[in-house]
Amino acid sequence: MSRSLTTLLLAGAALMLGGAAQAADPPFAPVQQELLGMAGSLSNAWADLDNDGDLDLAVSMKSGEIRLYRNDKGVLVSVGAAMGLPTAGGEFRALSWGDYDADGWVDLLAGSSLPEKPTAVFRNQAGKGFKDVAADIGLTIPGRASRQNNWIDYDNDGDLDLFATDRAGPNRLYRNDGGRYVQAFVGAGPTEFRSTVGACWLDYDKDGDLDLFLANQSGKTDALWRNDGSAFVDVAASLGMASPGRKPTEGGVGCAVGDYDNDGNLDIFVPNYGRNALWRGDGKGGFSNVAAATGVDLENEAVGASWGDYDNDGYPDLSVMSYVGAAPNQVPTDALFHNEGGKGFVNVLTKGGPLDAGDHGVTWVDYDRDGAVDLSLTDGYSDKGGHFLFRNALPKAQARQSLQVTVLDAKGRFTQQGAEVRVYAPNGKLLGSGQVSTGGGYGAQGATPVHFGLPGASRVTVEVTFMSATGRKVQRIEKVDVKAYAGKSLVVRRAS
Repeated sequence: MSRSLTTLLLAGAALMLGGAAQAADPPFAPVQQELLGMAGSLSNAWADLDNDGDLDLAVSMKSGEIRLYRNDKGVLVSVGAAMGLPTAGGEFRALSWGDYDADGWVDLLAGSSLPEKPTAVFRNQAGKGFKDVAADIGLTIPGRASRQNNWIDYDNDGDLDLFATDRAGPNRLYRNDGGRYVQAFVGAGPTEFRSTVGACWLDYDKDGDLDLFLANQSGKTDALWRNDGSAFVDVAASLGMASPGRKPTEGGVGCAVGDYDNDGNLDIFVPNYGRNALWRGDGKGGFSNVAAATGVDLENEAVGASWGDYDNDGYPDLSVMSYVGAAPNQVPTDALFHNEGGKGFVNVLTKGGPLDAGDHGVTWVDYDRDGAVDLSLTDGYSDKGGHFLFRNALPKAQARQSLQVTVLDAKGRFTQQGAEVRVYAPNGKLLGSGQVSTGGGYGAQGATPVHFGLPGASRVTVEVTFMSATGRKVQRIEKVDVKAYAGKSLVVRRAS
């Protein structure tokens, strides 16, 4: 149990009010508030756009602008307009980074939520600028209300395909055929209409290909599409994961994949309009909803969620964006659930406190490379909102008790979304598990390292599980010196 660490983080910040202790938020400090305080912020996604070793930020705005911030050694500089990204023209509601053309530079897909406005794919021109090539490669995806977009290799042929959700119509799955995209499974399987907002891919049955969990809105049931190669089969109902009986105002809004109890099996958190769900994977292809037992089953209007071990105690914590009120007066009601040693969660946010600031996008990112994950949020409904960045103020020694792992293909390209990463102690004890992101937050997909808090660990073994047409492929790196990777990431390239 890590309750003592939570107490230490909050110590000195408690106030006695009427005989009861009112705890302050964990120690995070706002970053560049004037630059980032722009209302109408929706999706936020991070990636290293210029291959300089630090992560840069893209934010979609209701105006149609895509704000792009280059990270210059921890200082964000607005460069979107200068690099060819739009400054107006109707909103994009989703952002996903991935190297779709496998040229070594991550590209940015922006999904349109307006039927008359096409989706854009901004090809990264060697870190110098971006060009919209959606029409050239077959990804304008017309007549769509975009939410999540996933760059993934669903058929294990070595290139990135795309899954595109639709809030108001059928979902679409596009296969990458030599750099052009062609629809697959039209009218069948994961492309059916269910008012889909959240989509996360993971190999839940451990057969070496990625399966698809869908969080669906407007009273629709959720789905878990098992990837059988030639077909997708929805097994959510048979596994008890469909969440039937919802009201028309209820449903899933996102999903976040992580291993909250460090048992080596991936779990799925679903932020809902209604009660949240936490599906604990049993490693045998089954799931059980442990949201009530672990304390995360709030009745809320939750939108985005993200796992991140903010105190480096070895267990991933959970940030959840939620709001109350009617437009245009919605107010954030967020939660930061501290993971109590894999046994349960405690919300450590104060209502109306400095971190209770977002209502849509959320991601954990070590933007300043100090070893502690920072919190990146968006507030889209308030006229005084913004895309806030809060720097994690962990003490230096504690911040360095961590390891970042970047997973690339054999040629050094960011194309291995869905690969699993595990870290072991010298005695073989599992210290943590994670996944190269296939999507999360709010309609977002970053191209970021997998972060592990490693208290007291000096040397570890890192294991990466890759998907392949012939099953799961495991690579191990022995005797990794954790201290040697302070301020940088351990890069693991696929062997073949």
